[in-house]
Amino acid sequence: MAENPVNKLNDLYQQLRDGLIDRRQFMRRATGLGVSAATLTTFLRSIPAAAQDATPAASGGVITSISREDATAKLRSNFQIADATAEGGQLIWADVSDIDSTNIVLGNDAPTNDVLGLIYEALVGVDPFDGTIVPGLADSYEIAEDGITYTFHLNKDVKWHDGTDFTAQDVAFTIDAYLSPDTGSAYTTSIGLALKSYEIVDDDTIKLIATDKLATFLYDVPLTMGIIPKHIWGDVPFTAWKNDPGNTGDASRVIGTGPFKFQEWVEGESVTLAKNADYWDTTAIPHVDQVIFRVLPDQNAAIQALLAGEVDFIERIPPAQYDAVNDADNADVAAFDTLAFNWYTLNLQKPIFQDVAVRQAMMYALDRKLIAEQVYFGFAEQADGTQPKLSPAYAPDRIETIYNFDPDKAMQLLEAAGWVDSDGDGFREKDLNGDGTITEDEILRFNFNYTRGVGTYDQQVPYMQEAWATVGIDMLAQAVPFPTLQAREESGDFDAVLWGFSWNPDGGQGAMFRCDSAPPNGFNSMRYCNPEFDAIDDKQQRELDPEKRKELLIQAANIVNNDAAAGILIFHQNLDAYATRVHNFYPTGYGFVWSLPYVFVDQS
Repeated sequence: MAENPVNKLNDLYQQLRDGLIDRRQFMRRATGLGVSAATLTTFLRSIPAAAQDATPAASGGVITSISREDATAKLRSNFQIADATAEGGQLIWADVSDIDSTNIVLGNDAPTNDVLGLIYEALVGVDPFDGTIVPGLADSYEIAEDGITYTFHLNKDVKWHDGTDFTAQDVAFTIDAYLSPDTGSAYTTSIGLALKSYEIVDDDTIKLIATDKLATFLYDVPLTMGIIPKHIWGDVPFTAWKNDPGNTGDASRVIGTGPFKFQEWVEGESVTLAKNADYWDTTAIPHVDQVIFRVLPDQNAAIQALLAGEVDFIERIPPAQYDAVNDADNADVAAFDTLAFNWYTLNLQKPIFQDVAVRQAMMYALDRKLIAEQVYFGFAEQADGTQPKLSPAYAPDRIETIYNFDPDKAMQLLEAAGWVDSDGDGFREKDLNGDGTITEDEILRFNFNYTRGVGTYDQQVPYMQEAWATVGIDMLAQAVPFPTLQAREESGDFDAVLWGFSWNPDGGQGAMFRCDSAPPNGFNSMRYCNPEFDAIDDKQQRELDPEKRKELLIQAANIVNNDAAAGILIFHQNLDAYATRVHNFYPTGYGFVWSLPYVFVDQS
């Protein structure tokens, strides 16, 4: 099928936002995509207000958010949301990884956050078209002239799924939960760096006070926090949250405000959600009765289930299956750029990985363009640096160290750093302790874990193993269940892991690379620490000029890239497959299941 015009329009908007084209050029090119002039005019009117949402004014003055009405109009102008012609039925969503929690504060992986994001909600949301901030549980907010005080006006009609009124007390309690290191949230550090305090004004109003004038405050705090009910969790000590039944599927304790209610979690098999017929946002009351999240053994099984009519949509099918699925009579594939990437984590507490020459050699030894072309069938590109295509700091031409495929250079780096094959077994070692002996920890040998059942990984890992062996590095591959990866990562009991990850739309990357972002309070599973990066990250958060902030983000990206702090391999498109009986399903690089409240299905 032809590329979705929304994807091309998104690219044009990015060019407009980056100053590469002007508004007249945007209008002319977008009209060429078949978008009506009236729709474009409505869209362009909404850009100034939406673009202001992420950044306090450097020159002072109160900033008011985009209204819910304008945000809804913009959404409908960018996506062809049809009136439902059928009510009821089920949506069945397939994935190869289970969720790991039913408490949104403790969720830290994509399946969990996607599923729980239909149950719980945040103060603000993200426009799925361009990644700007839009209303959520708060109808609106103002940023005061001081640039650090944000006043949120909560929607007065919101109720929890058990009928209890939603109030500012719930927001305050949620903030306390995220900030407490006892809770075990992966967002404790990033929220704590941005949020100084809060003040409850009344039941429907709360003020959040930032630590400084921060360009990313709305993304780092109100967007990040899924709000949970104080009347359910208020009596539970934060240290007990992980073992509380509300974290493991007790339906009486999994209470949110979202368009779907939690019904059941059968661990390793499925999660069942039911329509919230009393949803407070009457423009988004779901049309389907149930959404069922099914865990299948691997991506091939998921695709076969889709083609057999047993499931309705899958996130990220293997690129090798694109033609087969897209050409099927009962399925389509949406392909679009994302903020996501494929990467490997090295545990920098391991002696062999503390040598930057080893980390750089590992990157040079891999033909990442080959991975992009042959494993991802061209739906990816070699990652030069750390900022993906939808990031405001995507600038591959500004990256100082480009790890193009060069096995000779990899071997030269290792030789120069003293890593040699002294015993002739084909793999390198180095006497790190200087005691004249070689221990197991001094051999370039490590365990490499990856998620079982992911088709691209099954192809990619053998190639990586062979490529590293060519330069004298012994990688021992092991496919394991995703929860095992998470547990090992959090405890630090691992050598190396292959992952997927996705950034926020604001371009900040401190949650992965700051010294204080190690698990469980952040995503720095490498345990990487460079004070120079932290200092620049502090500056970029406080820089309100978009171009100056972009320069800081590029500097920060160069630091971690030069250090080879993480093995970021490719930036990839998502290939999300869905049944043709499903209508109004619009996954984008800014959200996978945001459109489910609007979805309706043909009834057989």
